Amino acid sequence: MTITDTHTHLYSESFDEDRKEMIERAIEADVKRFFIPAIDSTYAEGMYELERQFPENIFLMMGLHPTHVKENYKEELAFVEEQLEKRTFYAVGETGIDLYWDTSTLDIQKEAFRHQIRLAKKYDLPIVIHCRDAFDEVFEVLESEKDEKLFGIFHCFTGTKEQAEKAISYNMKLGIGGVVTFKNGKIDTFLEDIPLKEIVLETDAPYLAPVPYRGKRNESIYIKEVLTKVAAIYQLPEEKVAEITTATSKEIFGI
Repeated sequence: MTITDTHTHLYSESFDEDRKEMIERAIEADVKRFFIPAIDSTYAEGMYELERQFPENIFLMMGLHPTHVKENYKEELAFVEEQLEKRTFYAVGETGIDLYWDTSTLDIQKEAFRHQIRLAKKYDLPIVIHCRDAFDEVFEVLESEKDEKLFGIFHCFTGTKEQAEKAISYNMKLGIGGVVTFKNGKIDTFLEDIPLKEIVLETDAPYLAPVPYRGKRNESIYIKEVLTKVAAIYQLPEEKVAEITTATSKEIFGI
């Protein structure tokens, strides 16, 4: 069985004490593919080091996270462009809009999001979308950019069934993580109505640890809790869910 974690911040400072052991623990537990989203230029070297250490398992994205769209966002976007020109990445992201922490940057977040969508199209790459308190704003940008080259993953999907269907209409897969195990997570109430081929699994480690680890540091190995819950929702063996979601990840990322 091969389980794919489509979104994990393995370079995070939270893993500085035991990063290598934590990744090896996950690999031994069948979590063999890790897709690493970017935040900003300060994390790039940590991402490249991960890839050097685990070249068969680590796959990198490049992008500017919406919460890091600040006064210097044009410099950061220039860095993203420069990196995309220089080497291989498997997605542009994570990008999107976050209005939970700061609503004053909405206009430049939209600009940065749109710019990164266009970069993804230029390189025939998927986008990986971060959306927090911003479904309407994200959908507005996607609508303006909708064409046959727009595709990707709506990371950490926490919306309604209607929002799920709308995201899928923009050629997005739904990234399902620890929230599916939460009692108040709500997505478990309609997920069975979404075809399994429209979702991928993720952890967003070190954030959003699933039950029974909720509130603790999340690790990629905890994706097995997500897998167990999703398998129960779809009433399928865990191996089958791992197989289908990994196949979808290969279709999206091209590897």
